[in-house]
Amino acid sequence: MFSSAARVLSTSVAPAIVVGGASLALYSSPLISDVHASKAEVDLKAVRQDIADVIENDMEKRGDGTSLIGTLTRLAWHCSGTYSKEDGSGGSNGARMRFDPEASWVANAGLGVAREALEPVKEKHPEISYADLYTLAGVVAIEEAGGPTIPFRLGRVDMESGETSPPDGRLPDADKGSRIKTAQHVRDIFYRMGFNDREIVALLGAHALGRCHTDRSGYWGPWDFSENSFSTEYFRLLLEERWSPKMTHNGKPWTGPDQYEDSTGKLMMLPSDLVLIQDPKFKKYVEMYAKDEDLFFADFAKAFAKLLELGVPFPSKSWFRAK
Repeated sequence: MFSSAARVLSTSVAPAIVVGGASLALYSSPLISDVHASKAEVDLKAVRQDIADVIENDMEKRGDGTSLIGTLTRLAWHCSGTYSKEDGSGGSNGARMRFDPEASWVANAGLGVAREALEPVKEKHPEISYADLYTLAGVVAIEEAGGPTIPFRLGRVDMESGETSPPDGRLPDADKGSRIKTAQHVRDIFYRMGFNDREIVALLGAHALGRCHTDRSGYWGPWDFSENSFSTEYFRLLLEERWSPKMTHNGKPWTGPDQYEDSTGKLMMLPSDLVLIQDPKFKKYVEMYAKDEDLFFADFAKAFAKLLELGVPFPSKSWFRAK
């Protein structure tokens, strides 16, 4: 599993963050080294601002109400969501999505757009690893969308290839053919990473952002009417709207995978979304978050920070949390 670790050095240089003119070492691991990053300090505030500028400039160019916010959130999620607590493989460390096989996984279709959009930031700040950049981009996207402040620390490192990528199939599918199978699949995916039902529902609340594309996932449409705003709207719509199987699209029969639409036909839910209200153990958290945005924000921030750190050998004590 870690056979290629011998190809990199056994110690790492500790990346640092500039705080009031001083630098604080954030990470040092005897297990793996960053084979790409230099010894230069990472100005996290500057990197954050440049990511925010990428989002804003791209949104202005599009001019259609869509943005990179959902895509950057998905990039961070998919870089991290391959982790397995059983053997410690996968996770955000390594930024292996830059290479095959992960770059070609069906579940990662369309994420090349996000990686390409971040290249100018990487060129301007070569001292930050791709692994930190991709996960930080998700943090910035959520915060730019009005979401909670996500605890974040530097220290992820980059691999030279995809040789240590985990097997395909660790990211969640939208449908497993039935409510019971889909609900179990969602639990299997998240339990493998060490999450519980409450954390699962909180994390899926990120579907408030972005939309599905037929040329990527095969599905179509946004989950709500404010796809650039992080809110509890996803949960409210799940509970209050009547969701019916999608039968047509632009006046023609729908030929894509099974999905559901609201009464306007403009919003969508995936089968894996609907299990959150079909499964009583999930539904109680949907109801809880729909009524309490502060609680949702707090739970999401904790769960998302946990997700982004899966598989990363951070020191267990004395780490600096950057906001």
